[in-house]
Amino acid sequence: MAYTGPGNRGSDGTGLRPHAYDPYQQPELFRGVLTRRMIAFFIDLLVLAVPVILAVIFIAVFGVVTFGLGWALFWLVSPASVIWAIVYYGATIGGPNSATVGMRVMDLQVRTWYGAPGYFVLGAVHAVCFWISVSVLSPFVLLIGLFNGRRRLLHDFVLGTVVINTSVRAQLAEPARTW
Repeated sequence: MAYTGPGNRGSDGTGLRPHAYDPYQQPELFRGVLTRRMIAFFIDLLVLAVPVILAVIFIAVFGVVTFGLGWALFWLVSPASVIWAIVYYGATIGGPNSATVGMRVMDLQVRTWYGAPGYFVLGAVHAVCFWISVSVLSPFVLLIGLFNGRRRLLHDFVLGTVVINTSVRAQLAEPARTW
């Protein structure tokens, strides 16, 4: 992570940044990441579903109170759900923890391949690419993670991201103490 700005060049003079996380020198960064990503996905799905379910219940009750006129609001549920998911992923991955609520619970963090933290647009596009890849490839999207050392999925390759263990990264970042 010696890259400090656009004027610096990579070690080979090409200007490309080196990979920040090496799965062969630091395998603990990627240990158990796929399993914990799946659990984090279900936690995030729950976080996303609760407000949508509450909105549907509100619209249903509002429709009863207004003698059916309020039920016209049901058409807003789908677009609002998509916007809510994009904002949720963008805000959480772009936040100070670079992780969604589920990822934080599972001690995971999204980083760029060169080690930078996530940002809002990366988080939003990460969600869109994930949902598209899952829609097209269904369970096969997880198989890709089994065949690479960094346990990256298809949308991680497309976006240049990597998911790592947060606590291990914090331990590696601490300087050695000399007493």
